[in-house]
Amino acid sequence: MSVNLERSIRSYVLRQGRMTKAQARAYAQLLPKYGVPFARQPLDLVALFERVAPKIVEIGFGMGETTAAIARENPDKDYLGIEVHSPGVGSLLNRIEAFGLTNVRIVQHDAVDVMEFMLEPESLDGIHVFFPDPWPKKRHHKRRLIQPPFAALMAERLRPGGYLHIATDWQDYAEHILAVLSAQPRLANTADGFAARPPSRPLTKFEQRGRRLGHEVWDIVFRRI
Repeated sequence: MSVNLERSIRSYVLRQGRMTKAQARAYAQLLPKYGVPFARQPLDLVALFERVAPKIVEIGFGMGETTAAIARENPDKDYLGIEVHSPGVGSLLNRIEAFGLTNVRIVQHDAVDVMEFMLEPESLDGIHVFFPDPWPKKRHHKRRLIQPPFAALMAERLRPGGYLHIATDWQDYAEHILAVLSAQPRLANTADGFAARPPSRPLTKFEQRGRRLGHEVWDIVFRRI
């Protein structure tokens, strides 16, 4: 199945910001080892990680705190992180080195392109999209990552039984995501509406601070039929 994706609108703005010295060092020294260059051809995930194991993609891992924590807790699974911002890539590389992780690789490129060109249908056991940019202004809603064409693409890349886990702290975006995923014939909700936060998704410092202030987070977990 071919998914027609509109690429004239991006879901992010490339604001690189300044890297710390530690991030810059990790980026220069460790990206050649743990980075995967973008290419318009399928990626052999078994060869990349040198083993047969569940393969999970995390889209937009930010500073890599959650990615590293999950990979550390699940050494029997392999994680491919996708992020466009260099400081975040450097930060995750630092965590990979600090924790001695061997089950994480990184692609620094647009997630839609990576999903479309580098990942084959039914090649993934899970996809994480934690706190994607909510683009809160109504005129910017078209920039939101989770739209029907991309949801269809993610569903296609999951194996039967594989899961898609999205979390957001914006209620209207959560409702939009729930509606978009519910309309996908290849996906089935694991809950009656929103899901309770699975223990597998660690609480970040940002989320813990938000909870203390009374902010809510909505988890959406679907499975590939």
